[in-house]
Amino acid sequence: MRLSCLEPLYKQPGPFASVYLDTSRDAAIEDPDAAVQLRWRHLRDALMSEGADRDTITAAAGIVGSDTDVPGTHGQAVFTAHGHLALLDELPAPPARDTVHFGTLPDTMPLIVQHAPGIPYLAVHVHYGGRHSTDATGTVRIEAEVGAWPLTKVTPGLRLDEEIPVADWTRAAGEVGRELEGHARRIDVETVVVAGDVWARGILIRRLPAALRGQVTTVEGAGESEPGRALMEQRLERLFKGRMATHDRALLDAFLAERARDGAFTEGLAPTVSALQRGWVKALFLNDHPESPFRLWVGPEPGQLALTAEELHSYGIREISEERADTALARALVGTRAELVVVPEQEQRLSEGVGVLLRYADPTSRE
Repeated sequence: MRLSCLEPLYKQPGPFASVYLDTSRDAAIEDPDAAVQLRWRHLRDALMSEGADRDTITAAAGIVGSDTDVPGTHGQAVFTAHGHLALLDELPAPPARDTVHFGTLPDTMPLIVQHAPGIPYLAVHVHYGGRHSTDATGTVRIEAEVGAWPLTKVTPGLRLDEEIPVADWTRAAGEVGRELEGHARRIDVETVVVAGDVWARGILIRRLPAALRGQVTTVEGAGESEPGRALMEQRLERLFKGRMATHDRALLDAFLAERARDGAFTEGLAPTVSALQRGWVKALFLNDHPESPFRLWVGPEPGQLALTAEELHSYGIREISEERADTALARALVGTRAELVVVPEQEQRLSEGVGVLLRYADPTSRE
């Protein structure tokens, strides 16, 4: 996962207020706006106790709960500094618990983790309930959406909606297929998920361009998509649960191969910090542990991080602060343009929850 979208945030001066809260609006909540404001009041008090200035808190208060157009379960990540909004993003799922942090660095790791696995996909639902013959009356309706899972849940991708007479379906399916291929190429989709009537979708699949046809997975199951949410959301949830994006899987395989031959890798917090200090990290692999007690010391620049304050002082850095380890790692990755791969622990357990694929081998980085 590339983190270039966070570069503008880190170019702004801190300190930052980082707010994560559940802003769900579903049938289970009688008055969602009142529930959001009640959660915010608790978080506001917590920010005040952490020393956040009034202007920064006021800026956050003006944003939280503003996503009234997003239906269903979800959350918000709000970052403010010096009385201004620094970044706002929707969370595909509510945070495990509402949290705030006020500190030198923005607490971006929970946001990053919610964007994982970031699978680029094309979803196609072929609606048809008539006779399986091209001399039948009626229409075939095509709904399609391209996006990155799971972000598409709350930030819908490009959506297509077309109706075609059944009599024209055999011919038109080829045109639809070429149109879908054009949209799929823009985000380099790795999976094409097709649902709907077996006969009508079969015609479409057979007429897809060969490259796209080879990526097709068909799914069954009833149930329409909720307006404002990802097309075929529940079916995609079942399909993608526990899966890694193909690009991330390739990086993890490269890491494991380097580890097997004692090559360009390192593992554990101290060697990872050392590699980031030198700018040698190609990709960092993380077992997400929000409860982790590990902390690091940081200076003003992304590569200025260390296990102890004394180490940074020894480099002549005077302006330092202590932060959560994952907060410091996130800034270092963005600043050095390295990639992050969130690895489920059942997939690969890493020493101290972190490992690195180096740009090139260096035995001294594994102490």
